Amino acid sequence: MGGLLEGYYDKAIEKTKTLIIVDIERYLQEQDKLPSYEQYLRERGEFIQHIWLNTWINMAGSESSGREKKDYLEEKGIDTEGLTKKMIKQLFRQETRDVKPYNFEGWLDSLYAGKEQEWQAFYANVRAKYLEWKENAEIREKNRKLNSKFAYYIEQILGEHYEDLYVYVRYLIGCHLEIEIEGNGIVLSSDDVSFEEYLYNELDMPYNQFYFVEDRTAAYEDMIAAYLNDFGPNWLKQNLPEHLLEEYQQVTNKPVHLTYLREIAADYSQDIASDFFADLLEERLEDLTKLIDIPFDLGHHRNIYIKDRTTREQREREDREEKRKRKEKEKKMLEDIFGSEYSPPAGRDIQYKLHVGETNTGKTFQAIQRMKEAASGLYLAPLRLLALEIYERLNGDGVPCSLITGEEEKLAEGGNHLSCTVEMFREKDFYEVVVIDEAQMIADKDRGFSWYRAITKANAKEVHIICSFHAKTMIIDLLGDSDVEVKEYERETPLQVETASFKLNDTRKGDALVCFSRRGVLETASQIQKMGRQTSMIYGSMPPETRKKQMHRFINGETSVIVCTDAIGMGLNLPIKRVVFLENDKFDGTKRRTLTSQEVKQIAGRAGRRGLYEVGRVAFASETKMMKGLLEKKDEEIHGFTIAPTSAVLKRFQKYSSSLSLFFYLWENFKNPEGTKKATLADEMLLYDIIKDTMVEARFSMDDLFAFLRLPFSANEPLLRAQWKAKMLSIVGDSELPEPVINKSSLEELELSYKSVGLHLLFLYKIGKTTEAHYWERVREEISDLIHEQLKSGVKLRRNVCETCGKELPHRFKHKICNECFFIR
Repeated sequence: MGGLLEGYYDKAIEKTKTLIIVDIERYLQEQDKLPSYEQYLRERGEFIQHIWLNTWINMAGSESSGREKKDYLEEKGIDTEGLTKKMIKQLFRQETRDVKPYNFEGWLDSLYAGKEQEWQAFYANVRAKYLEWKENAEIREKNRKLNSKFAYYIEQILGEHYEDLYVYVRYLIGCHLEIEIEGNGIVLSSDDVSFEEYLYNELDMPYNQFYFVEDRTAAYEDMIAAYLNDFGPNWLKQNLPEHLLEEYQQVTNKPVHLTYLREIAADYSQDIASDFFADLLEERLEDLTKLIDIPFDLGHHRNIYIKDRTTREQREREDREEKRKRKEKEKKMLEDIFGSEYSPPAGRDIQYKLHVGETNTGKTFQAIQRMKEAASGLYLAPLRLLALEIYERLNGDGVPCSLITGEEEKLAEGGNHLSCTVEMFREKDFYEVVVIDEAQMIADKDRGFSWYRAITKANAKEVHIICSFHAKTMIIDLLGDSDVEVKEYERETPLQVETASFKLNDTRKGDALVCFSRRGVLETASQIQKMGRQTSMIYGSMPPETRKKQMHRFINGETSVIVCTDAIGMGLNLPIKRVVFLENDKFDGTKRRTLTSQEVKQIAGRAGRRGLYEVGRVAFASETKMMKGLLEKKDEEIHGFTIAPTSAVLKRFQKYSSSLSLFFYLWENFKNPEGTKKATLADEMLLYDIIKDTMVEARFSMDDLFAFLRLPFSANEPLLRAQWKAKMLSIVGDSELPEPVINKSSLEELELSYKSVGLHLLFLYKIGKTTEAHYWERVREEISDLIHEQLKSGVKLRRNVCETCGKELPHRFKHKICNECFFIR
């Protein structure tokens, strides 16, 4: 054949020749007598043609390129224009099928026709190889069957004699352990240590870490396997049936060698080594190491093992029983202590009025108006600042009102109204009207229980509960069969989201720029001040008095922009025209996450104060479409509220113990009712850890100590924790409370000093030193004034520069090194 496919054609011929020779070998090897060459051709001639056709079509199709296929078809006069690859392949296969085949019979004739001697020699060679292979295959099959028999008997013997083998290995490991411990000077923490505790606890003790074994499990499993490989083959030979050993002799013409038994038993040895190791882990170390002094005798050592195992099993049964009794006792304690404490209360003879709506809808105003009209009233606020705001409003309107926040007490002479933070609620005090603000906070993991307690334990004729829509259903369910009147409030000024992404240069009068860290607030305020705008600031750690002054500057027009954290979202009514989200995520104490729909609504709702603006505007610095979706998303209802220990719970607990360690343990193990979540008590446990087993714990009653643990201050601040401990020690030592640490060197130090004085005030009011408390209230107010003046005079921040090259970093850059240095690193 000539033309485009000639090379593939020649390769197909050579491959076909090879395949034909292979076919002749297969044909001849099973023939007992030599068939003639002509007989082969008669029987296999048609198959030879099939070999050729398949080889040629496959080689031409697989090795030729698409271009070659097209060229070949066009050479045959077939137009390939517009045809798919699949169609071209099918046409090519069809055309190559018709190519004239090579004359293989002629080629075979040249090799064997009329050449009986060559044909006979070829047959003899093929037949001899086949018979040799067949004989070897039979031997291999006999050996395979023999190996299977040996494997079967070895498995049976190992199973039957498992305990005997274990007793011997136990003795060897016991001797090794005694030498290891004594020879290396390993110190044990107790005489009653298990082998498992020795491996994974004792050797990790600081005083034993000089003795290092990289993988202790593997080291001991390998040691056991080595023992089995050493004595195992000889032991197996003594226990295998005689007829099996004779059969081996007949098949192989040689006696069984130990190496053969070691190879056959290898997998079983490894498995049994793992099993032995698992059994040894449960043994007492003392039971193993004592074996070194007892010469090995199988019967004697078996009796020792059985006795040790019986003793151990008895102890385990006793431990399980003791554990069961302890669990039962614990269960009874949990039921008795916590019981139905957190079940929703039955209906109460109180008129509940639920004010439901988003921010800036006037719901708090309506509730306060009713409270002002009552003969006595109580306002429970989520923030000290809000408690202060209502206190001032009522007194300004001629309604004498007292203030209690834990850090301050301002008692109005002749007043029957009280404004306080929700944690200060006392269920024994009766009021005609109680107002509970921001009741959706009932779901807060740390403070939520204060709202639960206020809602369910309020002692009043009328209770006004203010919440957002997503808390409505849960609060109604919580009130059970009580008389509940629901009033819903809608925004009178609609919110309008700006489509363009916000840039700092777009800042206008009446803007509230929101970010989610104190540093972010200070940096942004600094940038705005550089643009020539006067700026107010609000962030979480800012003293309430300072916050109030900053707000008044914005309200009075002294500043045109307010930069704040999400603290603005709760109860603060300001003349904000537009709320701008500079960030879309926040750190929630555990991780950084995107804002929830409710958080976006709570903050954005501050835009467009009623009666001042016709529309409230909202803008985002990035991801406007996603954030607009969160703002417009339907509220997901709250399905659970937070519970925490009550005074009744503590009282019941003290029938069993006065140990706070035990109480915290039981609280962790108490299964809270469905639809509730437990307060973590993280701050309480953090504080308890620093006075545990000290004179503080010994001298305080459990009720008093728990009350001091629950003081509302920033327990995560190491300096404040240290001051808390020092004050606790001074109380038990009957000495004066240490004065708070005051440092005025920077804004950060002033804010920490403010918190320090706040903690001091908590202690003073707690131990009844109100006169001294009034002095420290004035000191705290002075610190607040200094903070306000620093903020008022302008924020001066340290330049934000790359830690590596010193280059100034862009505003609000989140990393400590610049991009260039990062990529070089």
